[in-house]
Amino acid sequence: MKKIGVIDYYLDQYHAENYPAWLKSASGGEVQISYVWAKADKPGGKPNALCAKEMGAAQLGSIAEVVEKSDGLIVMSPDNPELHPELCRLPLLSGKPTYVDKTFTVSRREALGLIETAKTAHTPFFSTSALRYSDEYLKLKKEGIEHINSRGPGAFGNYGIHQVEPITCLMGAGIEKIQYVGTANTPTFVYRFRDGRSATTTQLGWEADFSLALNYAGDHAVVLQGASDFYARFIEKLAEFFIDGIPKVPAEETLQVITILEYGKKAMETPDTWVVLP
Repeated sequence: MKKIGVIDYYLDQYHAENYPAWLKSASGGEVQISYVWAKADKPGGKPNALCAKEMGAAQLGSIAEVVEKSDGLIVMSPDNPELHPELCRLPLLSGKPTYVDKTFTVSRREALGLIETAKTAHTPFFSTSALRYSDEYLKLKKEGIEHINSRGPGAFGNYGIHQVEPITCLMGAGIEKIQYVGTANTPTFVYRFRDGRSATTTQLGWEADFSLALNYAGDHAVVLQGASDFYARFIEKLAEFFIDGIPKVPAEETLQVITILEYGKKAMETPDTWVVLP
């Protein structure tokens, strides 16, 4: 059995509550969350000690202790990615398979630093939005995509990743510039790849679903309404990662996602103007 350690800001959150049962089920008991450590109790929420008990995991006294005892590691803090450089340092130096919950970091500079740390220590790792594992997206042919039009709910700051991640998964890294063409209530971006391909993302109200419209070379279109079972497929890949130690998402794709999220905010400050990515 692979014993997994969780490192978090606080344990009273959706991912920490559900990952233990999901991973155990997806792996047939071969992968189980056994140890946890969190920086603080959630203000107004359940204390970490109670959360650890409900998770069926031992609460340890430090990140170093979790790293030492675990076969694999999960850095969570999904709502506070600004803490990831602090929480990730020892896990990414450990050489043990490490998953970093979305969003990987809040800046390209930090992402480059964490990727270099993992590379130097030969630590296999990955980070992703679960949306890349939607059943509908997994069935798509990647070759020949010329354009993707994506829509979904939420604000760019916390939900933009769920559209940028599938586009990056399907079209690869290589976006050269980004332009904001949205309104105050409807964040909308145009992305131009170095090879001339393009994509757009639009975020509507919470009534909107995630959907994609793709155009292939030869003017062949595919339209997908909705995105299903992405969490189940993601958890299967995460369990597989802790067993085989092979990262499921290339670091270059994660770096592009973080770069887009950072420079997308800059593009929002200068609408209708191309912002060139580094």
